Amino acid sequence: MTVSHLRNVTAAAAVAAGLLLSGCSSHGSGDSGESTTQAAPMADSDLQSDYQQVIKDVLPSVVQIDASDSLGSGVVYDDEGHVVTNAHVVGKEKTFKVTTATGKQALTAELVSSYPEQDLAVIKINNPPSGLKAAKFADSTKAEVGQIVLAMGSPLGLSSSVTQGIISATGRTVSEGRSEGATGATIANMVQTSAAINPGNSGGALVTLDSEVIGIPTLAATDPNLGDSAAPGIGFAIPSAMVKTIADQIIKDGKVTDSGRAALGITGRTVLGDDYKPAGVAVVEAQKDGAAAKAGIEAGDIITKLGDAELTTITSLSEALAGEKPGDKAQVTYVRDGSDKTADVTLGEM
Repeated sequence: MTVSHLRNVTAAAAVAAGLLLSGCSSHGSGDSGESTTQAAPMADSDLQSDYQQVIKDVLPSVVQIDASDSLGSGVVYDDEGHVVTNAHVVGKEKTFKVTTATGKQALTAELVSSYPEQDLAVIKINNPPSGLKAAKFADSTKAEVGQIVLAMGSPLGLSSSVTQGIISATGRTVSEGRSEGATGATIANMVQTSAAINPGNSGGALVTLDSEVIGIPTLAATDPNLGDSAAPGIGFAIPSAMVKTIADQIIKDGKVTDSGRAALGITGRTVLGDDYKPAGVAVVEAQKDGAAAKAGIEAGDIITKLGDAELTTITSLSEALAGEKPGDKAQVTYVRDGSDKTADVTLGEM
């Protein structure tokens, strides 16, 4: 079957754990024993009913997206036929086939706009059918570790599939690789989940027991010790707050007009030290009127720190900037002609 690929991503915690990141009898009286044996099945039944209700509520809003050389998932955003998904699912394609959970004949859709910097995109179904159900989106700022979630999508091309787990961490900053069509995006505030995330889940829905989408599954971790195969129980979803911010702008203006992402305004590359290990980010170009140029940073300078964050690679710079906002002030440490220098930079916007 044709599948899309979840990408490798990197994060400090995962590196420390040896992971590369890529898109969870008692004894007593007879009476108490009887009470215990009756309560457990009731609790199990209640949870099962909750799962089934969530699936009934949300699965009709999750679609399968077929591009010419990839397959992924998407979430119906409104009753006008807009569908939000990942930028790496749409790739460079402009037209798509969309299959709803009913499994009826595929619909055609066209790209509205893609925003690779956040690995998000919006497509629009041509002639959306009546009854197309838009998903409800949760407030991801209220996501809690331990919260039960369900992942819905088309893993390995198996449409309308559901897995379950918990939110295992929040506030993760992760970076995609650039191989196999990945965007190379660095994304802040990601929701980490133990729900199984597989190729084809990209762009689908991570859903709470309130039947609300709290994130868009995007990335899965891989373990180099296992031949870069998936590390079970470590997946990441773009938080719904960011999804709504980007999707609303694309639908309104046809593009992202306010990214909320901090930038130095440079083109850079990783440089190696005398020990052949990554040692900083060389400025290839400092954009005219960009944040770095305004602070006196020039092409040829090697940036080694942003605030207190040590920078050794272009990815580490992206991850440091992901935690900042446009307009924030940051001290940048750099090397020029063998001497360490610092500059106070007012960060611009990506």
